[in-house]
Amino acid sequence: MNHSKLISCFFLCWFFIGIQPGYTQKPASSADSIKEIEILPGTQRLTFKKIDDSTDLQIAAGTVRARQGNTLFTCDSCVINNRTKIFEAFGHVHINDADTANVDGDYLQYFFGKKVAYIKNHVRLTDGKAILTTDNLEYDVDTKLGIYTNGGTVVNKKSVLTSREGYYYTDLKDIYFKKGVELKDPGYYLKTDSLLYNTETEIARFIAETFIKDSSGRTIVTKEGYYDTRNRKAEFGQRSIVKDGPRTITGNTIITNDSTGISQIIGNAIVQDTAQGQTVIAGEIFINNKNESFLAFNKPLMIVKQEEDSIYITADTLFSARLTDLYGKPDSITKDTVKGIKIVDTKTKDSTNRYFEAFYHVRVFSDSLQSVCDSLFYSFKDSTFRLYKDPVVWSKESQITGDTILLFTKNKKADRIKVFENSFLANKVQAEFFNQIKSARMDGFFNEGVMDSVKARGFAECIYYIQDEDSAFTGINQSTSDAIDIYFREKELKKVVFRSAVKGTLWPMRSKTAEEMRLENFKWMEARRPKTKFELYQ
Repeated sequence: MNHSKLISCFFLCWFFIGIQPGYTQKPASSADSIKEIEILPGTQRLTFKKIDDSTDLQIAAGTVRARQGNTLFTCDSCVINNRTKIFEAFGHVHINDADTANVDGDYLQYFFGKKVAYIKNHVRLTDGKAILTTDNLEYDVDTKLGIYTNGGTVVNKKSVLTSREGYYYTDLKDIYFKKGVELKDPGYYLKTDSLLYNTETEIARFIAETFIKDSSGRTIVTKEGYYDTRNRKAEFGQRSIVKDGPRTITGNTIITNDSTGISQIIGNAIVQDTAQGQTVIAGEIFINNKNESFLAFNKPLMIVKQEEDSIYITADTLFSARLTDLYGKPDSITKDTVKGIKIVDTKTKDSTNRYFEAFYHVRVFSDSLQSVCDSLFYSFKDSTFRLYKDPVVWSKESQITGDTILLFTKNKKADRIKVFENSFLANKVQAEFFNQIKSARMDGFFNEGVMDSVKARGFAECIYYIQDEDSAFTGINQSTSDAIDIYFREKELKKVVFRSAVKGTLWPMRSKTAEEMRLENFKWMEARRPKTKFELYQ
C-alpha cells in the first residue's frame, strides 16, 4: 500500500471512531491541568530550556501573565520548572487570587503543586478591606491564608495594627496577630500578645492579657473579650479592670457602649471612686457615663470611706446621680421645698452635686452608728441622710425611732439628728431597764459620732432610772412636759431637764417591774440592728 492510501485509511478510522455513540474526549482543563502554570497570551518573550532529560524550564520576560485555575499572576519575568513544580517570579509581582485577595511583592517562589506562595520584599496583601505590608509572606492559595513571622502592619481605615507574627485569613477577613501586638486608632491605643481582628466587621477579640487606653485617658486591662471599633461597643471578661479618672471598675464581665455611654458590670462588680471616697459592690451595676449615674442591685453595698469609722450601706437597690438632674437647672431652681436642699449654680464639675438613694431593706453600719429603714436618700450637698418608713437609728446603747429621720453628718461623722412624728428614744441601762423619751419631734446632737444630747418637743413623755454615784438604782422618774432636754455622758444618760408644764411621779424601784415601766409604742429592736460590717454581705 502506498503512503497516500495509508494516510487516507488513518483519517477514515479516526473519523468513524470520533462519531461513535457514547464516546467523549477528555477536556483539556481537567483537575490535573489546573495543577500546572499556564503562560497567558500577551507575554512578550517566552523560551524553553532543557536542563536534562527530566527537567525543562519555561522562561518568560517582559509583561508576564500566568494563571493556575482562578489565580492570576503578573510579573516582569519568571521561570517555571514543571519537574519541581516551582514558579519563580521577579519584579513587580502581583497575585490575584479569585478576587478574594491581591498580593504584591518583588519576588515570588510558588510551589504550584501545593499551591503555596512565598513572597519577599515590599510585600502588600489586601482583601479589599485592609492592607497588610511586610517583607516576607507565605500565602496558601487553597486556604486563602497569609502568614508573616518577621513583623507586619495592617491598615484598616484609620486603624493601624502591628505585630511580629500574623495569620491573615483573606476569605474570612480574619487576622490573628501574635507577639508584640499594637493597635493604634484615633480613638484608642491597644497593646497585647495575641489578638483576633476582622477587617470587615472591625471587631477586635482579646485572647490574652490586653491593655487599652482611649482618647479620654480611660484605661482597660482585660484577658478576654471584644471591642467593636465601628459601633464603639465592647465586652470584657475574666475580672477586667477599667480606670476612668478617679473611678476604677472591676467585674467578672464588663459591657460598655460608648455611643450610649452605658456600662454594665456583671459578677462581683466593684466601682471605686477615690474623689468621693466611695466603693460600691454588687452582683450587677449599670453606669451611665453621660449623666454620671449608676444603678446597683443583687446585694449591693456602698462603702463611704473614712479614716477611722467608714460607713457601710446596703439595700435591695442603690442608685446615684447628679442633684441638678433631679431638681432641674440650677439657675431656675435654688431650693427644694420638700427636702430643703440648696443647689448652687456651677459650670464646673462639683463633687457635691450628687445624691444617692437606697430602696427596700436598707441597713447602715458604722462603728459608732447603725440604722435600718425602708428607703434612704443622701445628698452630698448638705451631707444628710434622710430615712423613710419605719426608720431606726442606734448609737451605742441608744435607739431612736420615728416616722421620718434626718441624720446630718459633718466630716462624714454623725453631727445631729431630727426625728419627725412619733419620735421615740430608748436608752438601755442594763438587762430589761430602759430610759425612754417620746414626743412629736426630737432633735439629737452628737459629739465625735456619739450621742451627746437630745431635745424632745411637743407632748413629751419620759421614763428614766435614777442612779447614785455607784450606779445603784434609787428610783424611777415618770414625767410629762412640753419640752424635755436629755444629756448623755460616756454613753449613759446623766441629766434630764424639764422645760415647762411638768407633771411626774417618782417611783420606788420595788414598786414597779421593768415591764411596767414602758411608754406606749415602746419597742427595743436589737434583732434588726446590724452588728458588724460583715453581716451586711449576707
